Amino acid sequence: MPRYLVRSIAFCVALAVAWPMAFASDASSQPAMHGPAEPCLGGVGGVYLLAEPGELTIEVFKRDRNRRGSPAVLRAILVGPDRRVIQEVTIPDDGQTRGSGWGPVQQTRISTQVDRPGVYALNITVSQDRYGDEMVWGFATNCPRYLIETSRGHKDERHQEPIVLAGSDQPVDVCFVPRRGPLTIDVVGLPVSAGKIELFNGLGESLAEIPVGADGTAAHTVGVEVPRDGQPWRLSLPVRQATVQIDGVTRWDSDDLYPDLSCWTTEPSAHFPLLEYRWLLTPYSRTVYASPGESGETAFRVHNNSSRTSTIQLALEFPGQPWPAELSVERMVVKGKQSAEVTVRYAAPGDGGSRTCHLRATPVEATDFTTYSTLEIRAGEAPALKPLTLPLTLKPYQHENEQFGYLPDYPLENQLYFDLRNRPFTMTSRGIALLEDGQWIDAPWRSAVQESASEPNRSAYRLTGTKIAFDRSGGVYALGSAGSRTALLHSTDGGKTFSTYPLPDRDNPARTHDFEQFSGHNLLDGPPPIVRYALTGSDPKLFWRRLNDLELLVPKVEDGRLTVGEPILISRKCIGLSLHSGIPSSVVSRGDRVHVIWAEATEPTEKVPGVPTYVVTYDRATSTLGTPALVGYGAPPNDIHNSPSITMDSQGYLHVLAGTHGRPFQYARSLEPNDASSGWTEAEPVGEDLPQTYIGLVCGPDDTLHLAYRLWRYGQPPHPHSHHATLAYQRKPPGNPWEEPRVLIVPPFSEYSVYYHRLTIDRKGRLFLSYDHWSTFWFYRNDHLGRRRSLIMSADGGIDWQLATDLDP
Repeated sequence: MPRYLVRSIAFCVALAVAWPMAFASDASSQPAMHGPAEPCLGGVGGVYLLAEPGELTIEVFKRDRNRRGSPAVLRAILVGPDRRVIQEVTIPDDGQTRGSGWGPVQQTRISTQVDRPGVYALNITVSQDRYGDEMVWGFATNCPRYLIETSRGHKDERHQEPIVLAGSDQPVDVCFVPRRGPLTIDVVGLPVSAGKIELFNGLGESLAEIPVGADGTAAHTVGVEVPRDGQPWRLSLPVRQATVQIDGVTRWDSDDLYPDLSCWTTEPSAHFPLLEYRWLLTPYSRTVYASPGESGETAFRVHNNSSRTSTIQLALEFPGQPWPAELSVERMVVKGKQSAEVTVRYAAPGDGGSRTCHLRATPVEATDFTTYSTLEIRAGEAPALKPLTLPLTLKPYQHENEQFGYLPDYPLENQLYFDLRNRPFTMTSRGIALLEDGQWIDAPWRSAVQESASEPNRSAYRLTGTKIAFDRSGGVYALGSAGSRTALLHSTDGGKTFSTYPLPDRDNPARTHDFEQFSGHNLLDGPPPIVRYALTGSDPKLFWRRLNDLELLVPKVEDGRLTVGEPILISRKCIGLSLHSGIPSSVVSRGDRVHVIWAEATEPTEKVPGVPTYVVTYDRATSTLGTPALVGYGAPPNDIHNSPSITMDSQGYLHVLAGTHGRPFQYARSLEPNDASSGWTEAEPVGEDLPQTYIGLVCGPDDTLHLAYRLWRYGQPPHPHSHHATLAYQRKPPGNPWEEPRVLIVPPFSEYSVYYHRLTIDRKGRLFLSYDHWSTFWFYRNDHLGRRRSLIMSADGGIDWQLATDLDP
C-alpha cells in the first residue's frame, strides 16, 4: 500500500475518533460551538465575528478535492477590530495525487483573549486557487454571533459569489438579509432525494416549500408584496450539497443596498448588523510618530452604511493609564450611506515612550453592535522619512502606515505632475490641487470653471482621466466631459480657473481620450496633442480583442484663441488603450512634430507574435501625416492590455516599448531624432522571460530610461506555494542595455494583484511612483473603505527609493 494512503487512513481514523469528542455537548466542560463544524464551504473569503470579552476559539477545517494536482495550502489569518494580526496559521496540502478525489479532513485551531468587544475577522485564502474550487473549508467557533462572507478572487465579468456547499448529508440553513426588491433564489446540485427545500421569514413562518426537480434544481421568486421584517430569512436545505444563488446576497443589481457583500450565516441567532454598519470606523488603526510632548491631531471616518440616519456614540478607551487624548465630538448623527469625520487630539508622552488608545463607536439604534479603532503614538522619527529597504513587503492588514508611520499631508488620490516652476499638481475628487508656498490649494472644480455666454453649461463638465499637462507659457491642461461630450480644459492662472474647448463629436459614444504629458524632455509650446480611441467592434470569441478608430487632434492657438481642429485618422484597427495602470504615453512631441504610438488588432487566423505596434509622425507646419513605422510586437496578439508607450530623450530620439501581457516588453529607438519615418533599431526584449504588464515609462535628465511595471514571480517568498504579482522597476542608462529588474513592492497575498501604478518625473529629474495595491480577493478588498494609494520617490535616478515626503519645488 502506498505510504501516503497509510498516512491518510491513519489520519482519518484518528480524526474519526477525535472529532466527535472535540464537539461533544458537555456543557460543564466546553462552551457551545457555532458554525458549520465541518469542511463544506466552497470558495474562499472568511468570517466576521462580533466577539465579547473572554477567550475566542476557532477551529478551521479543510478538505482537498485533488482535481488539479497543484498544492492547495490554506492560509487563515485572525485579526482584531483594529485589524492588527493576532494569529496566522496554515493547513498544508494533503499530499494526495492528482485525480485521487476527496482527501482527508485537516484542521487547526486559532485562539485569542478578547479584552474588549468588537468585530474580529478570519481571512481564508488558498494557494493557486483564488476561486476556492479545489478544496472546501469550514469552521467552528465559540463566538455565537458571526457572518460568513463568501468572497473569491475577481473575475472579468459580473460579480457573483454563489454559496457552494459540498459536505455531509446533514441539513443546513442559509440565513440572510432579504433585499427590498423582488428576490429570486436558484439552487442547483441538490441530490434528487432532497425532495424539497423550505424558505422561512424572520419570524420563523414558512414562506414557501420549494420542490427539487429531477435535475437537482430548485427555484423560487419572492415578490415585493411579501413583508421584509428586518430579520434574517432562513433557507433550509436537507443536505450540505448544493450551489445557492440569492438576489441581493450572491448577485446584485445597481440599486441593491449592499452590493458585492455576500454575507450570510448558518444560524439565525448568529446574525448581527454588519452590513448596516460596515466600515463604521476607519482607519482601523493609525500609527503616528511625534516628538516628546508634541501636540497633534488625527482624523477617523465614521460611516453609516445603512439607508437610514444613525446616531453614533464615540468614546476613547485606554488599555492602561489614561494619557492626554480627547475627541472632537462624542456623538454624531450621520445620514444613510454618508460619512463624517471625528478628530482625536493628543499630546505625545514626554518620556519618549509610546501610548495607545482605542476609539470606540457604537450605534445608538443598535447598542449590541460595537467596535473600535486603535491610535498608537510613537516617539521619534517615522521610518517613512528614511530610504526604504527594498522590496517593501506589504503584509496582510499592515501597509505603509502600520509599518512605517506613513501619514502624508499631500493628496493621494492620483499621481503628481509638475509645472515649469516644478510645483506639483494632482487630480482630486474636488478638482485640481497644487502645492504653492508650502500649502496645498484644492480648488473645487465647479468654482474653477469659467462661465461664458457662448457656452453657459461649462460647469457641467467634470474632470476625466488623471493626467495634467503644462505648456511653456504656464498654461495648465486637463480633459473634461459632460455627458457624451469631451473637452480640453485650459487654465491661464495656474489651475485656479479653466476654460473649456469641446472636441469634435463622434456618433460612437464608446471612446477614450489621452493627451501628451511631460515624460522628461517634451516641453509643450502650446496645447497638448490629443488622441481619441473610438470603439467600433469587439470579439465575443476573443475577450481582449477590440477594434478602435484612432484619431489625432492637434489644438493650436491662433490670434489668441485656442481651437481644437478636426480629427486626423491614424488607424481603424487600433486595439485600444489600457490606462488604469502604468499610464503609458500615447503621444510625444517636439516643435512642429507630433509622434503617436499605438498597437493594432489582427485577424484571429493571422499568425503574429503579438500586437503589431506602430509609430507615426504628424507635421503641424505642413499638416501632413507620415507613413506608420512598425517598431515591434507585444505578445500575445489581440490583447488590449498591450498598450505601448513612447518618450524622447534630450536629443530628440524616440524611445518606445511595445506593451505585453505577462511577456517581456519589446524596446526600440528611432535612428534619427524627432522622426518616426527614418528607421528604428530592431526590437529587443528588456529582459529574458520577464512576465511584464502595464508600462510606466519616463526619460531622465541624463537620458536614462526609467520603467515601472507589474512583474510576476513564481514559487518565491513570501508566497512560496504559489505565484504573486510585484511592482517592479528597471532602467536603461544611455548606450547601455536594460538593467536587471528591481522589485519595489511585494503584495500581502499570493495570486493576482494589480497596483494601478503611475510613474511621473519632475523638472529636476526626480521619479515619483504612485501606486494603489489591489488584491484579487474580495474579502480583503471589501474590508477596506476607500483607497490605499501611496507615493514613493527617488531623487537619485532610481537607486534609492523612499516614501515621498519632500515635494517642495
